[in-house]
Amino acid sequence: MNPTTSDKYETDGWLKNIFLGWFDPCPINPLPFTDGLGMSWGERTFINPPYSNPLPWIRKGIKEAAKGKTIVFLVKHDTSTRWYAELHAAGARFLMVQGRLKHGTGKSAAFPSVLAVLN
Repeated sequence: MNPTTSDKYETDGWLKNIFLGWFDPCPINPLPFTDGLGMSWGERTFINPPYSNPLPWIRKGIKEAAKGKTIVFLVKHDTSTRWYAELHAAGARFLMVQGRLKHGTGKSAAFPSVLAVLN
């Protein structure tokens, strides 16, 4: 995926391997009938939401976590956003990613990333 023409950034392989077997409601190449926001999520869900508008995904994840599910988001580390504040208010734990992810491009991202864990 070319990050200059899209906000769909691939998850780095080493990180993807940690969450192997987890449900992904927002795959980088979804099937035409996939509606990640309209479906029930798995008991263990890992999601790398669109960077241009993660808020609806964050809100859905908060609702799913309230059902006793474990939800892990890979997002920009940007504490100035509404979605970050909503994660914080929902009791998310934030795990900082050391260094910059490459998102399948071989080049370091222009922003730091964080894992936000709800359970």
